[in-house]
Amino acid sequence: MSQFVYVTYIRTTPKKLWHALTDTEFQRKYWFGMHQECDWTKGSSWKMLFEDGRVADAGTILESDPPHRLVIQWQHELMSELKAEGVSRCTYEIEATGSATKLTVTHVIDAEGSKFIAAVSGGWPSILSSLKSLLETGEAMPADIRPPKKG
Repeated sequence: MSQFVYVTYIRTTPKKLWHALTDTEFQRKYWFGMHQECDWTKGSSWKMLFEDGRVADAGTILESDPPHRLVIQWQHELMSELKAEGVSRCTYEIEATGSATKLTVTHVIDAEGSKFIAAVSGGWPSILSSLKSLLETGEAMPADIRPPKKG
């Protein structure tokens, strides 16, 4: 198994954070133009799309407990070597902590030395930093902090 875990504290409420994670237009601001299509209920299909409509990743919602926990079965769709590693699981855990909200993102795949986990390990920090900045200041991080696009 390979995994990536990222923990951050954001000056916001769990409800506002859940909205930020699941609202298409809000996502475009901190995902550097990308967005997700989903109705965010257990069993629903999920897609991550580039600005031009290409599907980067796809999957299914395994758990949805607003505004506390969201689990996505996640399959990379573009790069054959990453897609060949199979399905991963991304878990968002949201917890109120005083005047802030703790967000823990855990991305796991059942493959040792996963190139997919190495790739998301480069992407998640910039995306989540941009999310934090947007929620706290009203401005997302500039696109130049994003790792180079692949695919």
